[in-house]
Order: sequence, then C-alpha cells, then structure tokens
Amino acid sequence: MFPVHLALLVFAAGPADGAAVLPEPAGDPVRGYEVLRSKPLLPPDFDRETLLRLGLTWAPEERAKAKAAGEAERIAMAFSRYGLVAPPPNDPIGGEVLNYVETPDGWVMNCFACHGGKVAGRTIPGLPNSHYGLETLTEEVRTVKLLTGKPLGHQDLGQMKIPAGSSHGTTNAVVFGIVLDAFREPDMSVNTGRHPGPLLHHDMDAPPWWHLKKKSRLYIDGFSPKNHRVLMQFMLLPSAGRETVLSWEDDFRDVLAYIESVEAPPYPYEIDEKLAATGRGVFERNCTECHGMYADDPAAETYPELTVPIEIVGTDRRRLDALTVPHRRHLGTTWMSRYGEDPVVEDPGGYVAPPLDGVWATAPYFHNGSVPTLAGVLSPDERPTLWRRSEDGYDTQRVGLEYEEVSEVPDRDARFVFDTRRADLGKTNAGHPFAAELTANEKRALLEYLKTL
Repeated sequence: MFPVHLALLVFAAGPADGAAVLPEPAGDPVRGYEVLRSKPLLPPDFDRETLLRLGLTWAPEERAKAKAAGEAERIAMAFSRYGLVAPPPNDPIGGEVLNYVETPDGWVMNCFACHGGKVAGRTIPGLPNSHYGLETLTEEVRTVKLLTGKPLGHQDLGQMKIPAGSSHGTTNAVVFGIVLDAFREPDMSVNTGRHPGPLLHHDMDAPPWWHLKKKSRLYIDGFSPKNHRVLMQFMLLPSAGRETVLSWEDDFRDVLAYIESVEAPPYPYEIDEKLAATGRGVFERNCTECHGMYADDPAAETYPELTVPIEIVGTDRRRLDALTVPHRRHLGTTWMSRYGEDPVVEDPGGYVAPPLDGVWATAPYFHNGSVPTLAGVLSPDERPTLWRRSEDGYDTQRVGLEYEEVSEVPDRDARFVFDTRRADLGKTNAGHPFAAELTANEKRALLEYLKTL
C-alpha cells in the first residue's frame, strides 16, 4: 500500500495531470471521538477559575445567588446561562463539560460547542446546541479577565471585530470560516495579508451530525465536498502553521468517521401509532421529493439531496449571499479540496433539503433556527415573531421547543430572545410554504409521523 505520509506529500504539492487518485484510508470513529474530546486544537478560551467568577458580570439577583453558592452550583449556573452541557452518562472520556477540552492551561473549544446539545434535559453528542450563548460567554469572560488581570485570548479579541452570534443557540459560524479560510494560501501556508472580501454577518443553527452519513456534500447550500480536510476549517487560526494543519490529517479522518457513526435519537415519548400511519401517507404524497423516504430497513430508504432554489424555498437568503462565488472558488483551489479533485459548487442557488431523521430533536427549525416547532414549519401563522425557549421543556403537541412568545426584546440579556424581525442578521422566519394545502387533520397526522423518523 502507498504510505500515507507520501500520499500527503503528493496532495500537498497538488495532483499532476493524469495522476491516479489514491483511495482514502478508513477512519476510526472511536479515536475520532477521543480527538474531539481530548485533543486541544485551539488555544484555551478561559480557565475554571474564570468560569467560577463569571457571576460577577450577571444581574444583581443572579450575582448575589452565585456569590452565595458553592463551586458545583456556580458551575451549574454558568452552564445554564451559556448553554454548556455535561457529557452524557457513562461517557468514555468523562470530565465536566462536553463542549470544551479540559487542559491544565484552560478550557479549549471543540466541535461539540455547537454540535453537542441537549433536548428535554438529555445531552446528545451530535445534536445542535440550541442553548449555546457564545457571544454572551465571550463578552463576560473578557470582562472577568480584565477585572482579574488575566491575559485576553484569541476569542476575547476576535469577538471585538467579528460578532459571534446575536441570539443564544445560533452563531456567526459561516463568517468565522470565511475569515479563517482567507488567511490561507492553497497549500495551507498562512498569509494574513489576504483580505476575506465582503462579510455579511448572520446567525446559523448548526445541523445535526447524524445527517452527514446520508449526504455527499457539506453545509446547507451543499457547496463543499464532504471530506475530512474541510472539517478542519474552524481550527485554522493563523497560529497553526501549514505543517501543523497537515499533521491533523489522520485526526480529522477519524473525526469524520465518528460523525458518520452518530445515530439519530429515537423519540422518547408516546406516539399515536394509528395517527402516525395516516401521517406517513401524507408525508409520502407531499414531502418525499425533497426529503426522501424512510423505512425500518435502511436499504429501503432514499434521500435525493435536492438543492431547492432560493426563490422556491423562500427561507432567509442571507446565508446564501454571505458566501460569494470567489469565497467558494477559493476552496476549490486548496489542499482542503485536494486542489479541486473534490469539486466545489461555486453558485448553488439555494438550500439543500435536509434528511429528517431525528427531526423531533433538532428544533429550532430552518437553517437559521428561527422556528421553534414543527407545527410552525407546517403553518406559518404559528411562527412566533419574538420568542424565548425554556431550558429543558419539550412541546410534544407542536413537536419542538417549549417556548414563550414575548412582546419585546429586553434591554438586558437580549440574546435569550430570538428576534425574527432582524433581516440584517439573517433571522427571518418566512418561507417553506409547502404545507399550505394540507388540512388541519393532515398536519396533525404528519406531525405524529415525523416523531417516528
């Protein structure tokens, strides 16, 4: 077999015309999880001491409660405020937190920051973290560091130039990727003199990882090839030089194997089987063209991976516009796409209809997280304009987050409220009109069937 280290040299130099493309070695999903949980791929964001002092920045009542609390309670309060979660029971790595790698120098963000959340109080690795308050956490960590004389880190400084997200549960991740990608030459050499071009800040809801095994391309617009190199995108701080990035190849091959091993969680509540059977018929008549067919036997399932033009799906388009043709084209010239061997779609023109496995758990819905329930997806008049979710509540009737509709955005802790009026941040909740012709009974049956996927 061709040695892996020689293959890396071939790819790093760019493939010669007519050169054979070597088969990729299989990744190890067990090691992939260990990499995510144990290997610090970024500098630390904060230490445990800073986390315990974050109550200094809170409103008076919460600040007093934190001051009187012991360590365990203060940690729990911080986790609740910022959307951090403990590892699931019997986790092989253990530790206090799923979303960060715990090191002697501090806590280092990992991929579970956005892709490790909880639903109905249960932690699920690979679930979008609909609680994560990265902007709030970063602001308050920076304040405590300034108060206590600790040095500021890359996240503290970077957030002063690039917003991290305007509501809890969403982040400005696409723009993070654009900026980090801009600092790389095609061979992954660092060049901080390159300009990223126009930046359209907007909020995104992370996709569930268990969808990836069904897809051949990455991201909501499907522009990127699915390979392990592209998964390194958010680790590409300029402090990681070319040789460091290339040395992570096997790590991210294993990470991709882990992501593709993640299974959708089964619906944990009672299902009306008779109503769900009726709903299956509604689904097959109305939804399969975009979202595919589902069955107990995976071999009987289909998934079309269909890109729906933005004019037809009608959901918020700021995410589509944020990545320009030059942004996408650059990826097609680099080591990350094997210098174009893995093709890039430069102008996708719309969004890919996702698989619906485990859809009950993945609220809020749409790529920007603007709709808290599946009932709202089916009926636009059930979509709240301003809403705040509860921490662990689940709505089994409307299928999705338990939420409170509010009349205004508060002056303090405004990011706990999702404001769908903010078109300038890609937060609108219009679009997906495809259930308009269904009756109320058909929608009720369809919701019951979606619980079974």
